[in-house]
Amino acid sequence: MPQISQKGQMMPASPIRKLVPYAEEAKRKGHKVYHLNIGQPDIPTPEVALDAVKNLTEKVIEYSHSAGNESYRKGLAKYYQGVNIDVDHTEMLITTGGSEAITFAFLSTLNPGDEVIIPEPFYANYNGFAVSAGVVVKPITSTIESDFALPAIEEFEKLITSKTKGIVICNPNNPTGYLYSEAELQQLKTLIEKYDLYLFSDEVYREFCYDGNTHFSAMHLKGIEQNVIMLDSVSKRYSMCGVRVGAMVTKNKDVINAAMKFAQARLCPPSFGQWASEAALETGNEYFDEVYNEYIERRNFMVDELNKMEGVYCPKPKGAFYTVVKLPVDDSDKFAQWILSEFDHNKQTVMVAPASGFYATPGAGKNEVRIAYVLNKEDLANAMETLEAALKAYPGRTI
Repeated sequence: MPQISQKGQMMPASPIRKLVPYAEEAKRKGHKVYHLNIGQPDIPTPEVALDAVKNLTEKVIEYSHSAGNESYRKGLAKYYQGVNIDVDHTEMLITTGGSEAITFAFLSTLNPGDEVIIPEPFYANYNGFAVSAGVVVKPITSTIESDFALPAIEEFEKLITSKTKGIVICNPNNPTGYLYSEAELQQLKTLIEKYDLYLFSDEVYREFCYDGNTHFSAMHLKGIEQNVIMLDSVSKRYSMCGVRVGAMVTKNKDVINAAMKFAQARLCPPSFGQWASEAALETGNEYFDEVYNEYIERRNFMVDELNKMEGVYCPKPKGAFYTVVKLPVDDSDKFAQWILSEFDHNKQTVMVAPASGFYATPGAGKNEVRIAYVLNKEDLANAMETLEAALKAYPGRTI
């Protein structure tokens, strides 16, 4: 029998999606499943974006420019300029989701065997993008005890070798909800300058910063403009994950030119998604105000409910709409499967994402889960009640 490739064998399964069969079986049993495992908001997509697709007059859906429609890139540049990111439309590529932006960035700057340092826990698909590009991920652990703050720069420096070519951050962070401060990014800047590294900054959750905190972009760092590659997406900003439109943004023309060749190889980003995304740029501030207030309310409710549970600790996230929670369980992977396959509370159960899949260090995150507060408050209340009942009943409870 022909063999599967090494990359095919190395490619990790998604910790967010691997429990789907158990959730489907729970639903077949008649159980209501509350999906806290995936960042799929229930917030309506802006009407202006939906109308743009509904009212299309095109008779032929043509290829777009490989870098994305120029009108959209110019509109996106204007959006970035509005948040003090000085770029023009030639300094970005529109991609098939933020995922392709990260892949293009890796393929354009890193050779097989090169290393990137990533604070863990990190977005699990970074592992997949790294495997695709032949890149080695070197994790540096942030801890729940510090609410997942950036590890000390001295700890980063210990990991740097001749193979180290970059540092990857997600700000605000998925899966922890931590928001890196300007001071933390300035510390990273000293390292980027000292070793002439790339800084890959995933800023998909820019709009979701809470409690008076503001987002400081890696693009704001002075003196390392040629080192910074910003990665972005419309998926969360406008609650339209399915349009699959992202962006890779950098002042480094060599990176843009290299990535453009990969972009040409895949022809173009999605046309319908670009039309919706361009229209979404006209979304009014009232939309974001409403979304912001909704997430604040959900976050506060959920964090309070979790921290009331015996043996549970939940940091208060400063951004995004996730948090990593410490549970009194022996193994979060076992617990996440058990709660779907062997437990229900009033015909209800909960799907969470085991945090082990967001760590690269073996054994890390064993008693942690990622929870996304993307459900309405009534559903969140039922989910929290169900989770608490499950923790009391779980045979592998440690407290």
